Parts: sequence; structure tokens; C-alpha cells
Amino acid sequence: MLLLSISEMLSSEGWLNQSLSEINEFLWGWHWHSIIGVLVLCGIYFTIRTRFVQFRMVPEMFRLLGESLPKKNAKKQVSSFQAFAVSVATRVGTGNLAGVAGAIAVGGPGAVFWMWMIALIGAATAFVESTLAQLYKRRHGESFIGGPAYYILHGIHWRWMAALFAVLMILTFGLSYNSIQSNTIAEAMNSAFGFDTTIVGIALTVLSLVIVFGGIHRIALVSSVVVPLMAIGYFVLALVIIFMNLNLIPEVFKLIVDNAFGIGPMAGGMVGVAMREGIRRGLFSNEAGEGSAPNVAATAMVSHPVKQGLIQSLGVFTDTLLVCSCTAFIILISGLYDNGTMEGITLTQSAMEAQVGSSGKLFIAIAIFFFAFSSIIGNYYYGEANILFLTRKKWVLTIYRLLSGGFMVMLGALASLKIVWNLGEVFMALITLCNLVAIILLGKHAFVLLKDYRSQKRQGIKSPEFKRSSMPAIEKDLDAWE
Repeated sequence: MLLLSISEMLSSEGWLNQSLSEINEFLWGWHWHSIIGVLVLCGIYFTIRTRFVQFRMVPEMFRLLGESLPKKNAKKQVSSFQAFAVSVATRVGTGNLAGVAGAIAVGGPGAVFWMWMIALIGAATAFVESTLAQLYKRRHGESFIGGPAYYILHGIHWRWMAALFAVLMILTFGLSYNSIQSNTIAEAMNSAFGFDTTIVGIALTVLSLVIVFGGIHRIALVSSVVVPLMAIGYFVLALVIIFMNLNLIPEVFKLIVDNAFGIGPMAGGMVGVAMREGIRRGLFSNEAGEGSAPNVAATAMVSHPVKQGLIQSLGVFTDTLLVCSCTAFIILISGLYDNGTMEGITLTQSAMEAQVGSSGKLFIAIAIFFFAFSSIIGNYYYGEANILFLTRKKWVLTIYRLLSGGFMVMLGALASLKIVWNLGEVFMALITLCNLVAIILLGKHAFVLLKDYRSQKRQGIKSPEFKRSSMPAIEKDLDAWE
């Protein structure tokens, strides 16, 4: 009864929803150009300083990913592949199916172009933040722990800012984003199967709690199985739809580019909106620069920080250039994006249904369950890493697990779509600005590490190793490296 009462209050157009909308408009409306500008400039800066690492080292990314499959004798360690899977699990979620649909519905087809652009330059930012997370990671039992809060504290030595980031991360991912994911699952299941959202919320809550109480090792294990299967399945179906409509693909590309630059009578006034929606939804989807993926990137057992930085860059491409593009093409081929009556996951379901019949709607419902549920457990861990940064008291972690995997998941299934998106985007803006300040100040260390890695590769060393003695100026701050 308490949850139902709270959800009714949140679902109404009351003071809380109105306040969040006003804050959201301030951050993404009046000042949206400032946030986007900083993101883009950082991406360009890191791209230039790393000499286009996200493009010229793609073969190395795939080689490292293939070599990092989890070993049977390393049960207590998180492999590079498992860390990649957890980060992709959080990236490949609601943003890929509902978020892309929302961006197209509001910003038009041109929003897809700007999603691509933010991914291409954002991959360099992802490389820098994940490399720094590896550099400044700390020992945690038989594994490791780290992320922006850790590299802010041990790299910049700003305890207040590290604590602020940790709190924002807990509020953003552990609480707010989990509501968004469960909200989308409940809506998709209700639309496809007629399931009551309360029942869906209860089932999600139980499943989430079972996994999150198992810690990072159980989360990594589940993600390493679910993520590849769901991504491949969705990609294959999208390819089938594209080949069924191969004659429309050139027209779809033209539509995306024309609308991105305001070409054509209907697109003239949409350039700013398309850019804003593409970048904000692209950021929510691939999370580059947001400071989320570094939390799990730090857990991987690698011989050199750059290895995980490269693999996390590949995660951005997997998310936006692969999965988001699949959703965008399905929607644009259907032609339903401009009818003005659908948004979010409903638009994606209808577009799929228009292509493959009623089974398409059911497939999307099942896909969104796996996409969003894997995001729930991944988001939970991002919050856990920051809870442990603030305190090691077990009762605090237990309460967080109950809130993140329990209360917020259930609440999200019952609350309105508008309020959970507003809440998520308010926190996203704040956490992104906080992380960008840190990686701009510490980025020089990532550049040194990349230079060292490439130097060892040129010497014929197949698997470069990092020794903290090679960076004497910060050696005392590096806890996890021999």
C-alpha cells in the first residue's frame, strides 16, 4: 500500500514532478549547450592527445577482448571480458531501445547522426577515464575496486569532490537509473503480454535482490552470459529487417544526414533540437564521460591499465554504433516516428511489429527485459563501489542493496515514465560535469600510459606490463600495482 501511495503521488503532475522538470530544463534546456560543449570539447581534446586511439587501435581492442575470456582457475578475479560485459550491460539497456526512440520522436531522424558523433569522439573519453580507473584502483579482498571517486581522491587529492561524486553516483545509477530500467520493463511487458505492472515489479525485485546480494562476482558472471546473447540476437533480427528493406537504406541515411544539418523544409528548425536530443540520449546510452564504466573497469585483472581503457572504448562502439543504430534503422524504416502519438519503448515495439508482425512486439518485450535487467544489476554495482568508498560498514551496504535492487526497482515499475526520466537526467548532468573536471586534470597520466604501452608493443612485447616505478611522481598513490 505504501508503494502504491508513493507511486500515485509521483505519477501525478504534482510539485515534485514539476520541480524536477524545471531543474531538468535548466540543466538541459537553458544551459544544455554548456554541458554538451564541454563533452564535445573533451572528446575532441582526448582524441587529439591520444592521436585518435579509438580509431587506430580497434584491432588491438578486439585482440585484447578475445584474450580476456574468463579463466576457470580465476573464480575470485574479474576478467577484462567480464568487466567489459558488465559495462556493456549498463550501457545496452533502456537508452538503446526506449532512449533512441525518444530522441527520434523529439529531435527527428537527425538525432541519430549526433548520437553517432558523440560515440565516435566519446570513445576517446571512455579510454581516458577507464585507464585512469585502472591506474588508481585499490585492492579489495582478492579483487580490485575503483572508479572516479578513487582517482579523484588519490590522483587530485580532493576528498570533498570524491565524496560528492560518490554520492551522485549512488543517487544516479544505484537508485534513479534502476527506476528507469524497471519502468521500461514493466511498460513493455504490460504492452506485449498484458502483465500487471505491480506483478512485474515484484518479479524484478526478487530477481534483482538474488543477484545483487551475490556481489560483483555474481554480477560479472550473469552479465558475461546474458550480454553477448542478447546483443547478438537483437543485431541478427535488425539485420534481417534491414535486408528485407535494403532498397530503403540509402533513403534512411539521407534522411538522417539531411535532418542533422537542417536540409529540407521540415528539418530547417530542428537542427538544435536534433543535436540536443541526439547528444543527451547518446550520453545516457553510451555513458562516455559520465564516470560510470570506470567503476567496473577498475575491477579487471590486467597487466597494463591501457588494456582495459581500450576494451572500454570498444564498449562505446558496441553500444551506439551497433545496438542504437539497429533500433534507429528499425524505427526509421517503419515510418512511425513522426505520428506524434508514441514515445519510448512503445514506439520501438510498434516499429518492430510493423516489420515482422505481432511477434516483433513480443520480441522487443523479451529483449528489453534482458537489456534493462542486466542494466539494473550493473547499475547496482556502480553504486556499491561508491558506497564502499564512503564506508565499509556492512549494514550500510545491506540497506543500499535493499534500496537499489528492491525499493527503487519496484517503485520504477509503478511510477510514471516522465518522472523517472527527469530524475535520471538531472543527476546525469551533475555527475558528468563532476567527472569531466577530474579526467581533464588527470588525463596527462593516461597519455603517458598509452605512450608506454605502444612503446612496449613496438619492442615486440605481446602483452605489455605496467610497473608503478615508471611513474615516480605518483608512485606512492598507486596501491594495486607492483
